[in-house]
Amino acid sequence: MTDAQALQFEEIAKWSQVVCAIAFLVFLIWAVRKYLIPAVNAATAAKNAELAAAEKHREAVKAAVVQARAQVEGADRDALAIAARAKDDAARERDHILSEAASDGERTVRNAQGELGRARLAAAADLRAEFIDRALALARKEASTKIDDVVNLRLVNGTVDSLAGSVGVRSGGAQHG
Repeated sequence: MTDAQALQFEEIAKWSQVVCAIAFLVFLIWAVRKYLIPAVNAATAAKNAELAAAEKHREAVKAAVVQARAQVEGADRDALAIAARAKDDAARERDHILSEAASDGERTVRNAQGELGRARLAAAADLRAEFIDRALALARKEASTKIDDVVNLRLVNGTVDSLAGSVGVRSGGAQHG
């Protein structure tokens, strides 16, 4: 083999490598376009869908948080209103109880005063009856020693006549005989 032939084989080998490299690059570009770009696009679309779903979930959670805060504020307002109503109810109930207690106390005092008045009247009547009983006992004791049967009969008849006269006056005028 000559130098020219060897040079020619080297040139062919070099261009053969260049053509193979170009063919490989064309195949590589075709393979990337055919398989890799759709895979990347599918992965990007899936990731975008996942991000969109996450964003929707985040917005839903934000809305739920806002709603929960509003409910908590409403519950706080309700609790304050309930506490205020309970305080007002307790004050009204206390006033009502105090009013009833004062009324009951006044009624008890009036009843006790009435009972005291009745007890005084009963005690005065008992005392009067006891004085009368003692006076009669004393009068009987002294009368039996100082009054004889004739005077006793005259006193009894006079007393009966005076009692009959007072009964007749009260009943509208009794007749005397």
